[in-house]
Amino acid sequence: MTDAERVDVVVLGLGVGGEEAAGRLAQAGLSVVGIERRLVGGECPYFACIPTKMMVRAADLLIDARRANEMAGHTDVRPDWGRVARRIRDEATDDWNDQVAVDRLVGKGVRFVRGEGRLTGPDTVSVRPADGSGERVFRADRAVIVGAGTEPAAPQVPGLGDTPYWTNRDAVRAEELPASLLILGGGPIGCEFAQVFARFGVAVTVLEAADRLLPGEEPESSELVRSAFSADGVTVRTGTAVEHVGHDWRGFTARVGGEEHIVGRLLVATGRRTELAELGVVEAGLPNDRFIATDDRMRAADNLYAVGDVTEYGGFTHMAMYQADIAVRDILGQGGFSADYRAVPRVTFTDPEVGAVGLTAAQAGKAGIDTLIGTADVAAETRGWIHQAGNAGVIKLVADRDRNVLVGATSVGPCGGEVLAALTLAVHAEVPIDRLRSMIDAYPTFHRAIGTAVASLA
Repeated sequence: MTDAERVDVVVLGLGVGGEEAAGRLAQAGLSVVGIERRLVGGECPYFACIPTKMMVRAADLLIDARRANEMAGHTDVRPDWGRVARRIRDEATDDWNDQVAVDRLVGKGVRFVRGEGRLTGPDTVSVRPADGSGERVFRADRAVIVGAGTEPAAPQVPGLGDTPYWTNRDAVRAEELPASLLILGGGPIGCEFAQVFARFGVAVTVLEAADRLLPGEEPESSELVRSAFSADGVTVRTGTAVEHVGHDWRGFTARVGGEEHIVGRLLVATGRRTELAELGVVEAGLPNDRFIATDDRMRAADNLYAVGDVTEYGGFTHMAMYQADIAVRDILGQGGFSADYRAVPRVTFTDPEVGAVGLTAAQAGKAGIDTLIGTADVAAETRGWIHQAGNAGVIKLVADRDRNVLVGATSVGPCGGEVLAALTLAVHAEVPIDRLRSMIDAYPTFHRAIGTAVASLA
């Protein structure tokens, strides 16, 4: 067995959370080894948040230009996906090269190792370097942090595994768009891609096994997005699943409800998973579950921490950063706030944007909370009326009647994710509803609809 090299901290997986933790701990004077088999920074800068929002921005510009016909004159819009692909390749991802991120990390004092790492004990990580130089073993005196992220997950559909289907990574890399696209999954990822590609002229069909799009959000959100999809020409089929997938010279053939659909491409957007066994969690004394369970200081065991998607409350870049901050402070003995997941914000960047925080009405009811519900129609508010084209939206508040505070909120509409900020603060700080009623909301703004929704709680 290779002798272990002793360091203060080993970070296994340099996604957003791991990268943040490694850099800060090294800057604090600890000896830190960071291990990553793919790209430093993880999914967000290369295949998710950054490039997909570039795609959304481009698609929104196309529809806004077309909406000018309703309100401002005449426009002739010709989509050019090549411009979007070049921006993603050249500006966002450096052609999927992470050298800038590696240099930034090393500049902070982190020793970087590219390769396959796994836990071989609660304080030990073994690595097979990508350069083939032979196994290396590191033993951490202060902490091991697991921030290995997730991989796209595919459903067990007969024939699917034998086809060259897309995941989000393939879709982001696309230099050319197909004439037609079938998307499996109507969650946030599937919905964002569906609308973007439809606005660039692709014939898109979305299949969702649940009875509505965005099944984790409020029904009002699902209905508004489905209506927008209809206007964009997206075909939506809910409450159904693919029975078989094949691929030949014609493209992809998907059998759904006894019917065959032939499309140019098939995108799987049915969720993500972490193979914890491959990370060596059992060897580290942890159970091989779906997630690594942590306490409110991000500790999975003594001196073993987990941040980001490998935890139950991961799934967002902002969560990985939040958890990394808590872990770093705990390792350094700095104290401060611990993890609190009552007010986790989330945004689906469709048009209209779907922002939400805390519990939905259904979740609150399931938790036994006696709820009050307040709503406001964004289109009926002054700013919505002024906005006119593309003004559909809703504010929905979920309040705990007994405690007189919000436990959840949804903001759908133009700038829905930005309007969400005030609602996130209200849920997080448990601002009394009477205090919310006394707020002065600037006029005419989209966020003024919050006041209308608060008033309707009475």
